[in-house]
Amino acid sequence: MGGTVLNLTCELERLVVHIAGHVPEMCHIDPSRLLICITSTRGGGIRGTYAKIHPLRFHGGAKSIERQRGRHTYRSTMPSVTHRGNEILYVIYFLVPRFFDLSPREKLITIFHELFHISPVFDGDIRRFPGRNFAHGSSTRKFNAFMGTLVDAYLAEHGEQALPAFLDGTMTELRNRHHTIVGRRFRIPLIKTERC
Repeated sequence: MGGTVLNLTCELERLVVHIAGHVPEMCHIDPSRLLICITSTRGGGIRGTYAKIHPLRFHGGAKSIERQRGRHTYRSTMPSVTHRGNEILYVIYFLVPRFFDLSPREKLITIFHELFHISPVFDGDIRRFPGRNFAHGSSTRKFNAFMGTLVDAYLAEHGEQALPAFLDGTMTELRNRHHTIVGRRFRIPLIKTERC
């Protein structure tokens, strides 16, 4: 077993900063207003969700919205989250060990997938497509295929040798390489709903 400490959160943050600075489709992202976290998966294997994003604003960047339910009106308000003096607009979770058991390219596709969900105006809301499937557009498969195209262009420009070492290897292999593996854990922010 290696003698180093691997901080998964720091490694992911550095990679997101690089992506936001070098991929035109991600240039609207301010990494300082993202909170990158890890969370555990209950089951083994690589089937299931690998990552998830929690926007901290409603449609159009609104912090609160009102909805009518029957005779009553309810106001829902997003929680306020700050980190290092910045107001956070998005919390992104990577599921361990499932995410890290993907291939390096699939890991990158997953990271690009979550980042592409961020609104082009970076207002705390997600990117919205026309139609019922507003999160992924007309086809989730096409959405993911486009992420693969972006990843391949990124790799072609920067070279696979430039990829961070933590992307190369399964969770078991990372544990064999490092004495300790750590990462930020943060409880999912809850929306507050009250009757007006």
